[in-house]
Amino acid sequence: MNTQDTDTISAIATANGIGSIAIIRISGDKALDIAKSLTKRVEFSPRYSYLTDVYNKNNELIDESISIYFKAPYSFTAEDVVEIQCHGGFIVAQSILKATLDAGARLATAGEFSKRAFFNGRIDLSKAEAIAQLIEAKSEDAAKILARQIKGSLKEYIEDVRDDIIHILAYSEVSIDYAEEDLPEDLVIQIKDKLKSLKKSLNSTLAASKLREGLMQGFKVAIIGKPNVGKSSLLNALLNYNRAIVSDIAGTTRDTIEEQLKIGTHLIRIVDTAGIREANDEIERIGIERSLEAIKQSDIVVALFDASHEIDDEDKQIIKLIKESTQDKKLIYVKNKSDLQTKFISEDISFDMELNSKDNVELLIETLKDIMDTTNSSDEMMLISFRQIDAVEATIKNIDEAFVPLENQELEIFSFCLNEAVKEMSSITRPFENDEMLDKMFSSFCLGK
Repeated sequence: MNTQDTDTISAIATANGIGSIAIIRISGDKALDIAKSLTKRVEFSPRYSYLTDVYNKNNELIDESISIYFKAPYSFTAEDVVEIQCHGGFIVAQSILKATLDAGARLATAGEFSKRAFFNGRIDLSKAEAIAQLIEAKSEDAAKILARQIKGSLKEYIEDVRDDIIHILAYSEVSIDYAEEDLPEDLVIQIKDKLKSLKKSLNSTLAASKLREGLMQGFKVAIIGKPNVGKSSLLNALLNYNRAIVSDIAGTTRDTIEEQLKIGTHLIRIVDTAGIREANDEIERIGIERSLEAIKQSDIVVALFDASHEIDDEDKQIIKLIKESTQDKKLIYVKNKSDLQTKFISEDISFDMELNSKDNVELLIETLKDIMDTTNSSDEMMLISFRQIDAVEATIKNIDEAFVPLENQELEIFSFCLNEAVKEMSSITRPFENDEMLDKMFSSFCLGK
């Protein structure tokens, strides 16, 4: 770490706003001295809670608080750490933070506490990412997965894969020293089988991770259909309040409307899209383009059709669009306005349900819940970030590229491919290089973490 990274840092570790308590965290060589200066207390025993008055540089009382000292290396950052727990609010915590800065601390950058924990060997990158995502978890299932990863489940999986590759690599490296001798045929077969098994395991992890991406980021649900089929009414019913304007005039919704709601244990983002049809003006055209983009970005698509009207060319166009753009998404076909006489008949689709969006949408809510619950039914190991997914994809690519030189007994090239695979897997937990990547990753953390 550079000189700045060894400064004593300070930040508010709790969310801004009014609350019962706020926590100011100080980490570094001067942490204890700063705490003594602010509290006028001479001694702090590690891991004991002390009721202390906190003063600013002008010796003015700021608050009565709880102060706890964590002696290095037995703290989150493996440095001396002091946490001051004060009354929550907009002013008190900021005043104590300013007092720590006046006493010699530096304001921490986003993610700097976690970055120090990483460099000091307290956590690896997989645990750091799990901590960051746990704070923003969008479902109880996601929180459980992340909690297991904080305890090291992903690290163990990565280390097992890495050790298997290194074990294979050892045979190759030894054989390079005896270049006049080829690898025994039975050994080549064993290596191939082992690499195929590793590739199968990694592909399975990759597929499970992509399938369950909504579990981490929050499932995105797009409501689509032609104008005036009841999309906005459905959104309002799901939210249980009138968020979208409802009108008999086709094209009332001219842009996507996005809201969050909780279904079961999942926090989801639901998007009411502009009605899809031939646009009458530029504004409507832009709204429809955004609707099509919302479909691409969604995990679940609710396709809504008006039961009270016969199928027309616009309906047929939407059905075609759905079949072309939703192959990798969960799709729910809904026949709306079931309280009216049914005239809509199509041989191209099979409806999952009929409902009246102005009356009762419980069946749709239960269907959405079942889909999201089923997504977490797999026991496969899960990657929780695009960085981790990229690393596993690169590992698989390097394993693929290793088969040809192995077949041709080109062991130097074979070893190079496996060494690259080891580097990619190692990057998930503890890369050996690339400070720029580390700085970028930790800067996405919240302040105080």
